[in-house]
Amino acid sequence: MAFRIDGVKVGHAQDEAGLTGCSVVLLPPGAKGGVDVRGGAPGTRETDLLNPVNLVEEVHAFVLSGGSAFGLASTIGVVRYLEEHGIGFETGVARVPIVPAGVIFDLGVGDSTARPDAEMGYRACLEATEEITRQGNLGAGMGASVGMMLGPANCTKSGIGCAWFEAGGVKVFALVVVNAFGDVVDERGEVIAGARLAEGGFACTEKCIGNMLNVAGEPPPLTNTTLGVIVTNARLSKTDVNWVAQRGHNGFARAITPCHTKLDGDLIFAAATGQVEAPADAIGVVGAVIMSQAVRNAVMHAASVAGIPAYADLV
Repeated sequence: MAFRIDGVKVGHAQDEAGLTGCSVVLLPPGAKGGVDVRGGAPGTRETDLLNPVNLVEEVHAFVLSGGSAFGLASTIGVVRYLEEHGIGFETGVARVPIVPAGVIFDLGVGDSTARPDAEMGYRACLEATEEITRQGNLGAGMGASVGMMLGPANCTKSGIGCAWFEAGGVKVFALVVVNAFGDVVDERGEVIAGARLAEGGFACTEKCIGNMLNVAGEPPPLTNTTLGVIVTNARLSKTDVNWVAQRGHNGFARAITPCHTKLDGDLIFAAATGQVEAPADAIGVVGAVIMSQAVRNAVMHAASVAGIPAYADLV
């Protein structure tokens, strides 16, 4: 049976020739939002609003986009879609949609002039359905890759991944676009996608960085980023939703080595739709577990493009 959370829809739109795209998570009325940004090179919109000390409690959508900072334009299309449907924070004179967003750097994979724009964001909303578990080369994952230690010629294709948990009426869903500087590893710590050696196999980014310390080297100046979303049907406070977003980074750390570098803009959004009772700490723990699964799924479901091999080509 397909996994769903009542009122939650996920949509993707992409430029298959330009190898970029955007993904949107549409949320039901009353959903509370949170975020935690850990990477050193974030590209974001409206993340400050999710701080528990700030006014607005409700969030209406999240956007994950390619195109680096240019891709933030896709959020305008999502805002337009929500406004047309009467969704937003009531100000007395207009309903203002609250749509936090994050971007990855994918300009070096396809056409660097092809960027997600407002029309693509709007199209992602039109494509959004309750079938929220699609994975691979779609949406913001079109131009995603991992393992940039040895440069773009030696990376591995990645994409969109997801995973979910359901027990006793409690549901937790994780969605992620993996475009990491580091490698993706399995449960044993073995690299399954990352910086590739010319002779075959993987270089192991963490070891490469350690070796560079002996020659005062620095990693190549490339920009990356992993963007995640955790959604639960639990009833949580805004503070607790931020707690869930923080815990989700444990999932990044289990599956990406290294993560949260100065070259990554890693962030996790979280939302709670308030339909069932559940402890925040348990949601955070489960969220981290399924986030690590979603990261691995992102590379395992990706397909090779533009000369970049994927997991299926390397195993």
